[in-house]
Amino acid sequence: MNKAVKWILALAGLTIAMFVIAVIVLPMVLDVEKYKPQIEQQVAKATGRTFKLGGDLKPSIFPWIGLRLSDLHLGNPSGFKEKDFVSVASFEVRVKLLPLLSRNIEVKRFVMNKPVIVLEKRKDGEVSWEGLGQSAGKPAAPEKVKPVPSSSGELPIKGLMVEEFAITDGLIIWLDEASGIRKTVKEIDLVLTDLSFDKPIGVAFSALADQQQVRLNGTVGPVGSRPGKSPLPVELNLNLLDELDVALNGRIDPSAVPPKFDLAVNVAEFSPRRIMDRLGQKLPFAPADAKVLNAVSVSLKLAGTPKDIVVSGGKLKLDDSQATFSAQAGEFDKPNLKAELNLDGIDLDRYLPAPTQDKTGAASPEKPSADTAVKKTDYTSLRRLVMDARFKAGELKVKKASLQNLEIRVRARNGIIQLDPLKLDLYRGTLTGTGTLNVQRDSPTAAIQLALKDVQAGPLIKEMMAKELIEGAMAADVDLNFNGDAPDSIRRTLGGRGELQFNDGAIVGIDLASMVRNAQAAFGLAQQPSEKPRTDFSELKLPFTITSGLFQTDATRLVSPLLRMLVTGKADLAKETLNFRVEPTFVATIKGQGDTAQRKGILVPVMVSGSFASPAFTPDLQAILGQQIGQPLPDEETLKKMVPSKEDTKKLMQEGVKGLLKGLGNQ
Repeated sequence: MNKAVKWILALAGLTIAMFVIAVIVLPMVLDVEKYKPQIEQQVAKATGRTFKLGGDLKPSIFPWIGLRLSDLHLGNPSGFKEKDFVSVASFEVRVKLLPLLSRNIEVKRFVMNKPVIVLEKRKDGEVSWEGLGQSAGKPAAPEKVKPVPSSSGELPIKGLMVEEFAITDGLIIWLDEASGIRKTVKEIDLVLTDLSFDKPIGVAFSALADQQQVRLNGTVGPVGSRPGKSPLPVELNLNLLDELDVALNGRIDPSAVPPKFDLAVNVAEFSPRRIMDRLGQKLPFAPADAKVLNAVSVSLKLAGTPKDIVVSGGKLKLDDSQATFSAQAGEFDKPNLKAELNLDGIDLDRYLPAPTQDKTGAASPEKPSADTAVKKTDYTSLRRLVMDARFKAGELKVKKASLQNLEIRVRARNGIIQLDPLKLDLYRGTLTGTGTLNVQRDSPTAAIQLALKDVQAGPLIKEMMAKELIEGAMAADVDLNFNGDAPDSIRRTLGGRGELQFNDGAIVGIDLASMVRNAQAAFGLAQQPSEKPRTDFSELKLPFTITSGLFQTDATRLVSPLLRMLVTGKADLAKETLNFRVEPTFVATIKGQGDTAQRKGILVPVMVSGSFASPAFTPDLQAILGQQIGQPLPDEETLKKMVPSKEDTKKLMQEGVKGLLKGLGNQ
């Protein structure tokens, strides 16, 4: 018995001694360097790229199975400027030996130092990452990886614990030879803590993207013993440029089919202006107010799958404005969109570019370039679009006009976009309308219907145009249609009908009563009044039709206590030419305008011709002389005084009515 025990103890001692000798001596005598050529060949065969181990291979066996490599180089295909596709200064991994026997993995270290990845695109469009994993000259057949069968569906390991996982001082370089662009992301650091199945994994990432700081911190998990088979909690905070903080909190469920996500997104208040300054860029547009775009924040809930997304509980702060919003998107190849935005109020004039000024100080509209006029628009995306969007605003200011209770709904399907309704309140009145845009063909067609009721024209025009042109309660009923999308095409094809009406108002800047009473007053030769001239009226009605860009009115009339005025004629919107006749008729007195005297004198019908830019106003001489039938004709000298020369007419009228019409046309 004692002898047997001695043999067992001796055998155990020999085994331990041999194990100790193997653990201690083997790494010292094992020449792993001779395996470097084989390793290089096998990696090159697997990747189809050259591979080189420049440094030493240092193995360890107990208590950690480990390997340390240095100076690794994976090459680029021939024809690229950069020699290496990937290079690594050093790589070390150490795994504890004994836990492996019980299917537990304990990693002491997994550290990669100074990895460099170069993504290069040649002028011919070839990229350096294509063909990775293929043997040279022969595409590799895709291998089907069979999953390891498991009755429980769990991983073939019971536990995982990584003490140290880090990638330090990494570098990614993007080279585009065609455009000459070189971008870098450097100082890449990634550290994972508590890397296991049953604890939240700490994530710490940082990098410099074109000298701008990017940070990501937070936790992911725990992943559970069956990674990918249960929802994954996420709590991450992204910081960009030390200016923008984005927090993500929620769950991602990769086990669902398709995978689902449910996240709360919160973007802390930031300044777009400061961000653009940090990037060395200008804002894509120059707002008129330099104080806007300095305080923006967003919060929302984001849920859905890769096939559809739902945004709910959205809140937006834009400087002094607050908004709530929601949205839903799916069928991204169309796409199919639903959205709703409710805004308390905003002054858009602060955000729009400041209008350019001409030499006279008046705002000048920007003219489209010749290239813009001939360029065709591709409406393919609009034909596929399915959309139902609603927008409401309590108060809106645009072009200095104040609007309230704005409501818009836009729907799109099969290339037909409908605006219904359009509602808003403005200047004690209302505007309602509908519209349709059809882009089923290359040349779009559009129709719009608008109705105005009880809108105070005076303050509206004064704020929008900075002019005093007309006063009174304005009403309108307009129905228009046109083809095309270029301004010239729209003018040529414009058609429809409508009526404008002003009640209990005045035309400011012109005394029509004096104008039509005698030729001298009409064309500026009489003494000018000290007060600003005006023509009061009880009603001004302008019915019109438009056919193929030709505007026509046959019954525009002005009714005032002193006179009646009828305007007939046409305007070619495409050629921008005018042809109108203004026919005045006196009533007995001007009671209601502070004067009860009987009016006398020659009525002056006015012919309006020329172009929009340079209208010409001439008296109808035949009509003037016709008024003298039955009376002695005036002598030549008197007639000259009554009817000015063409030169005087042109000069004085350009300073008067022409300025008025030009002001209207520029708005």
